[in-house]
Amino acid sequence: MTEIIEWLKNYSNKSGVGKFVVGISGGIDSALTSTLCAETGIPTILVSMPIHQHTSELNRAHNHIKWLEKKYSNVTFIEKDLTNVFESFKDLYIGDLNELALANSRARLRMTTIYQIAQSNGALVVGTGNKIEDFGVGFYTKYGDGGVDISPIGDLMKSEVREMARELGVNEEILVALPTDGLWGDGRSDEDQLGATYDELERAMMVTPKEFVDYPSWTDREKEVWRIYNRLNDANRHKMDPIPVFIKNKK
Repeated sequence: MTEIIEWLKNYSNKSGVGKFVVGISGGIDSALTSTLCAETGIPTILVSMPIHQHTSELNRAHNHIKWLEKKYSNVTFIEKDLTNVFESFKDLYIGDLNELALANSRARLRMTTIYQIAQSNGALVVGTGNKIEDFGVGFYTKYGDGGVDISPIGDLMKSEVREMARELGVNEEILVALPTDGLWGDGRSDEDQLGATYDELERAMMVTPKEFVDYPSWTDREKEVWRIYNRLNDANRHKMDPIPVFIKNKK
């Protein structure tokens, strides 16, 4: 924890940008990230950007923000309800509406908004993705929540995120809530979409070649999760790898 806080301080100092901005969703990843930023003492702007948000998610976000404001003097809060913006965006679309594309557009509208706030205030956009999401199964929106300046918890597994959040005193309602990406109005969880829990995916991501030798003896569920993990890793590789660049021949 201390290492991450110092890393944030050092990056801010080296970049010459003396503020952070963090999107708050009501989930544990943004709760931990925002708390780590607040711990640095560097001015931290918390931004809530609801779009047809499920009430439980919004309440958790507001409760977390109130807790941070009470505990840290360097924290300020902005709320931008993007529901009408999202509806206007939908009205501009010609053709059949793809539900997944629309869900991802929520993340991209939030990214545009948070960068507007960041640039207007001279701040760094701090990412809230964890290791499983960002480097395991690619469970994020390209140029949406994947569009950030720095990623302080990108090398933490979900279990490490939970442990650190608990240690920092994050609200219990956030610690026990089912993870959700906040892109669907029905409050569906990440696990509903992924087909596996983060703990299961974490174990799959950490399987060593030596352990894989014992694959025939794995349980049916372990084999299923292994297939899920690899399918998602392959399908979302385009998010995790650098953008392909044509290299011209040198004469």
